[in-house]
Amino acid sequence: MSSPAAEPSASAARQARAFAPASVGNIGVGFDVLGHSIAGPRDVATVRRIDEPTVRIRAIRGEVPGADALPLEAARNTAGQALICLREKLGLDYGFELELDKGIPLGSGLGGSAASCVAALVAANALLDRPLSREALYEFALDGESVSSGSRHGDNVAPMLLGGVVMATSTKMIALSVPSFLHAVVVHPDQVLETRRARAVLAEPYPLAQVVRQSAHLALFLTGLQRGDVELLREGLVDLLVEPRRAPLIPGFAQVKAAALAQDALGASISGAGPSCFAWFASEAQAQAAAAAMRAAFAAAGFDSRAYVGPVAGPRAEVIG
Repeated sequence: MSSPAAEPSASAARQARAFAPASVGNIGVGFDVLGHSIAGPRDVATVRRIDEPTVRIRAIRGEVPGADALPLEAARNTAGQALICLREKLGLDYGFELELDKGIPLGSGLGGSAASCVAALVAANALLDRPLSREALYEFALDGESVSSGSRHGDNVAPMLLGGVVMATSTKMIALSVPSFLHAVVVHPDQVLETRRARAVLAEPYPLAQVVRQSAHLALFLTGLQRGDVELLREGLVDLLVEPRRAPLIPGFAQVKAAALAQDALGASISGAGPSCFAWFASEAQAQAAAAAMRAAFAAAGFDSRAYVGPVAGPRAEVIG
């Protein structure tokens, strides 16, 4: 399997390291189909090309709580499964040995499970005789992510692979234009919310009228991005479907959102499955001012937190020295 847009070959290498950034899945209005990467927390994967036709995980490290409990069995790990699918689909007669350094907290809503598999894929791709394009890596990232979430959705892995804001379907990634003035604040409280629990509250069906209203918000949001129109973004960045059901799972969320909106946020909602929260702003100065207010709101609810401020057009995963 190859692609005319493949990245430069690094076939002589036997080892590569890559990082993948954290991400904001859903962006509120785009459940399972929209996401954007953020500067700050990241996972790092070190991959070695080995002669045995297998995938094995040698170690998982990191100061984030729970990192040492992640499975070393490759098929039960997002990164391991992604590499298994890669080598099986390509029919490789060699394998990979993997080490992970976790920098994204588990159960944070920042795409930690996705980052592990994307970092591993980008590193392994550098070791292929004919490296693949980012688009060709997407299906393997979905394979890996499904181990954690139980479903194939690309709202985290796609922006990690391409950077910035990305629309992700079951078969393709589409990078969207992002005005350079847009900045995001992402606040991660000292809480853990498992993705499967967060998805369970969405099981009940939604009224058609509510879905239609959400579709209108999504259309306004996407048009606002394309035009760089902050008022369209403000009107569109409203989640009627997922946020109302997940908000009760996140102590302090209502106050944090209110704090962001009081600082003139274009919109604020839950990052991924939560408990992290995000807000978009029309300038870096506004975002910096709001970060302190959002953290103070979590503190009032009894939770310490960390805030990350940066452009909405965040970085993509890359090979590092």
